[in-house]
Amino acid sequence: MGNNLLKGKKGIVFGALNPDSIAWKVAERAHEEGATLTLTNTPVAIRMGETQALADKLNTIVIGADATNTDDLKNLFEKSMEYLGGKVDFVLHSIGMSPNVRKERHYSDLDYNYLDKTLDVSAISFHKVMQTARKLDAINEWGSVVALSYVAAQRTFYGYNDMADAKALLESFARSFGYIYGRERRVRVNTISQSPTLTTAGSGVKGFDRLLDFAERMSPLGNATSDECADYCITLFSDLTRKVTMQNLFNDGGFSNMGMSLRALEQYEKGLHKDCACGEDLPSADEHRYD
Repeated sequence: MGNNLLKGKKGIVFGALNPDSIAWKVAERAHEEGATLTLTNTPVAIRMGETQALADKLNTIVIGADATNTDDLKNLFEKSMEYLGGKVDFVLHSIGMSPNVRKERHYSDLDYNYLDKTLDVSAISFHKVMQTARKLDAINEWGSVVALSYVAAQRTFYGYNDMADAKALLESFARSFGYIYGRERRVRVNTISQSPTLTTAGSGVKGFDRLLDFAERMSPLGNATSDECADYCITLFSDLTRKVTMQNLFNDGGFSNMGMSLRALEQYEKGLHKDCACGEDLPSADEHRYD
């Protein structure tokens, strides 16, 4: 049961492909909290995914749009405002794709045409969404724009490849556009740095299953689930966070502030005991336990 945190609010959710998508969870939670919304994805994703099924469940419409195309975005905002009966109050940008990751190109040997595509889809589209919305004056005062990011924007993660560069750019757009949008229209712009989450996009990262396990062992509270990310998005869409803007907010169980955890150290030592050829006994984690 919802708490009517978004009662009377209208929004647009990008990227709800299937029930594993964080955007799918956000759309469901926004509906539960009293919001009305439209869904959008690329035409090919709509054909191949299950977005229409979600729209039927939420009693809304799907508007096809390529988020890298400003004409498509203009049509999306205009049709959304027509369907919803006015300006929107929140927008979720949950879009990410890297041809270099899909093609397993090493970061030191990127295909630059692929890199252009990665940046355009995963980051520059965020700027295009906000620029289009601002030109159309499509977001109400005190509205909220949220994009999903990852800690690889600040730290190097093996296998995350050029998506890390895209996330860093995404977060920069939130700060730069957030200043302008906040000053002029009182619109908030934030990014959420989510725990590694098993989605269609995330599963394409090399070694993702081990990354999930590592993050779980490192995080004092464990990995945040897609449902928990959806809850966090709802708070940022609500009036409870009116003065929160230009921030990258970590929803990762504490991972981003950790150096080494006991659980990760114990797992590492198991492998070290097994692989050590020196014949010396290694100290156990319990000998140096800090709780």
